[in-house]
Amino acid sequence: CDLSFSGLKTAVRQAAEAATPLSDQDRFDLAASFQAAAVAHLVRRTEAAMTLSGAGKLVASGGVAANGRLRAELEALADGHGWQLTVPSLRYCTDNAAMIALAGALSEAPGDALGFAPRPRWPLDEDAARVGAGVGGGKKGPKA
Repeated sequence: CDLSFSGLKTAVRQAAEAATPLSDQDRFDLAASFQAAAVAHLVRRTEAAMTLSGAGKLVASGGVAANGRLRAELEALADGHGWQLTVPSLRYCTDNAAMIALAGALSEAPGDALGFAPRPRWPLDEDAARVGAGVGGGKKGPKA
């Protein structure tokens, strides 16, 4: 599933330009509004994907998982549907090197092996990656 906030970012920029000069309160309000819209969108898309897939486990990771509001909304979503939510502690969510090191350390646990070759650009859905190949690839080609 493709996800972009380019329209939302443009709307925020245009609102900021229209309100120039911005007070500190204007900046706080714009940031809070952006966060509310982004989190609501992520939660809706997550709910749709989880429902469609029938999955009962959800993992939120990476820098986005450091956002407290998103964590709270995903917890509420998971609780409401009876899904298991796993989110690393904050210290592993803000730095890619820390996340990669944690994944490596966990994969080296006794009796644990990856069983696959890691890839630098891993699609969420292998079939979707093949179907959409060449679409929206950007300057360096398709993301998947």
